[in-house]
Amino acid sequence: MSRFESAKTILQKYYGYQEFRSGQSTIIEQILNGQDTVGIMPTGGGKSICYQIPALLFEGVTIVVSPLISLMKDQVDALRNIGIPATYINSALNSDEIHYRLSEASRGAFKLIYIAPERLETSSFISLLHQINISLIAIDEAHCISQWGHDFRPSYLSIQKLIHQFNPKPVILALTATATPQVKDDICHLLGINNDNCIVTGFARENLTFRVIKGQDRDQFIFDYIQKNVNQAGIIYAATRKEVERLYDQLTSKGISAGKYHAGMNDAERDHFQERFLFDDVSVMVATSAFGMGIDKSNVRYVIHYHIPKNMEAYYQEAGRAGRDGEESECILLFAAQDVHIQKFLIDQSVNEDRKEQEYSKLRKMIDYCHTEGCFQQYILKYFGETEAGECGKCGNCTDQREKIDVTREAQMVFSCIKRMNERFGKTFITKVLTGSRDKKVMQFHFHKLSTFGIMKDRTQKEISEFIDFLTAEGYLRPTDGTYPVLSLTNKAISVLRSELIVLKKEKIQAKQIVKDDVLFERLRALRKQIADRENIPPYIVFSDQSLSEMSSKLPNTKEQLLSVKGVGQRKLDQYGDDFLRVIQDYMDEHAIESSSFSYTNSKQLRETGSSSKEKSHHITYNMLQEGRSIQEISVERKLTMRTVENHILKCSEEGMFIQWNQFIPQAYISLIEEAVAQAGTERLTPIKELLPDEVSYFMIQAFLQEKKVSKM
Repeated sequence: MSRFESAKTILQKYYGYQEFRSGQSTIIEQILNGQDTVGIMPTGGGKSICYQIPALLFEGVTIVVSPLISLMKDQVDALRNIGIPATYINSALNSDEIHYRLSEASRGAFKLIYIAPERLETSSFISLLHQINISLIAIDEAHCISQWGHDFRPSYLSIQKLIHQFNPKPVILALTATATPQVKDDICHLLGINNDNCIVTGFARENLTFRVIKGQDRDQFIFDYIQKNVNQAGIIYAATRKEVERLYDQLTSKGISAGKYHAGMNDAERDHFQERFLFDDVSVMVATSAFGMGIDKSNVRYVIHYHIPKNMEAYYQEAGRAGRDGEESECILLFAAQDVHIQKFLIDQSVNEDRKEQEYSKLRKMIDYCHTEGCFQQYILKYFGETEAGECGKCGNCTDQREKIDVTREAQMVFSCIKRMNERFGKTFITKVLTGSRDKKVMQFHFHKLSTFGIMKDRTQKEISEFIDFLTAEGYLRPTDGTYPVLSLTNKAISVLRSELIVLKKEKIQAKQIVKDDVLFERLRALRKQIADRENIPPYIVFSDQSLSEMSSKLPNTKEQLLSVKGVGQRKLDQYGDDFLRVIQDYMDEHAIESSSFSYTNSKQLRETGSSSKEKSHHITYNMLQEGRSIQEISVERKLTMRTVENHILKCSEEGMFIQWNQFIPQAYISLIEEAVAQAGTERLTPIKELLPDEVSYFMIQAFLQEKKVSKM
């Protein structure tokens, strides 16, 4: 058996996957052949497997350089859970413990050792490393070595010296998810790796939906969104500690299970909330950018940025913490123009003069992202050098069908007021004049005598404030730099005042439910939580949401079938298989579902059936449906979950394709669903489902609603 065939065997045995993902096989082959390699893969693309599997095949030890203490512990826990001997060395350990672990490594007790880059600056530690046979050095977050990167760390430069101190020299693997072409070239140069050995798999995260929301009440949107997705894990990023505390207090006062994380908290507080989030004890984490880099939690369903991040690298890295398990997830940026000044202030405080212009340039590109009317994912990919990237077809801009309302008259009122106030004041004061406030300062400046005083008194100050945010985001108003930005008119606003240009505003974006309700999935998730609590490990280490989703759609009822589910390897089957099969069997018995006779098709054949074609995935599903295949048959043949196939059918209907909906709803249930809908409304599916017999599935309800919607068009 060749080394690469052995690698595939390890992939199935330990990780529960039949095939490598895009780029993994090429990187692993190069490493096994002794070639130094740079791998640029998206977050959630499976970078860690690229060094973990070779580590098991090499004779010596693999050193993994990682800047994140918490990530080390989580990854080591996950490796031990599947039977791979690993350890870590960082500042949390005393010198005796470090000596002991390295001594054990020299005797072959570990295959992987995770270390912080700062360790490489200590000559005594390097001496200890010389006692170990090191076959591979893997450098995680490799963009930290480049001064052009968004997170340059001087300690990473020590890696260059380390590499050449060993004889024979270990194989080098540098990995990152966020590298522009300039950063990629710098990594290759600094580590002496041939550009031909750089594997870029593409930055696209096809399971992520990107949206930007402007000119709306951000606090209300977040509350509504969490309420709609109450059982889903999410991260809310804010730019300052003060905002983190405010949002945390606001959410918890409304009964939402939330945690918080920022640099102003002590270690014990941060660890407490981080662990509660990892263990699914709190569903929402409100945090500054200090949180997340050390988090390997795979089932984060949404990431919301309350403020604009400082650059695209930071945004894509933070947003990329959603959907690491491959399931559909959302990344939402709540844009307010005044927040740009927060980032400018942070750049001024933390960056030396030589780098300021570069950081300002990156911030301007981030602002452009918020204003683009094109595809959000396409913009991101082009930023990272994928010049031929096409539209994603699913982001906020690609799918935006909201009606545009003419708000020219209201805009003229605002612009006229700002002009009459000599463009010398900020949003709050302008709002007070427009609503006719008798504020002391308004009277002092004699603004109550202006013709625009109280011209919008039929609106609340909050509504006008949001409208001004919208006008600023759309480039009609320009805020000055500083803590209290002053608003002035742009040429666009002057054109509106002259009635040469109209202003159109789209309706507000409504918060939506990300994951459709699934009774069996929730039972499997509850079992996973019980096991995780019993073993004191995060739930995603037991099984990912993707694995649970596939179990709930395929209904495996033998160990052989369960082993074919993604993420179920032999060790996890032995550890947890009986418990999960029992829950699945109980569900099948309750619903009188016969034992499945699924033919678990060869995964290579399935990929050829689905992903090799240029035809859109949901169109392939539609064609198979038209050929008379059932949802279950399509699910098995295409190796998709039944929920995915159902979503494909709904999407095809939204695109205008004809669907014979009655094939999915038994005649006896139609009147029952109709009554339940009339009673519960159509905003959420769960209240409708609770009024119906268990035999009525969520998809039957969706099919009923979609048929009604189509018939009204």
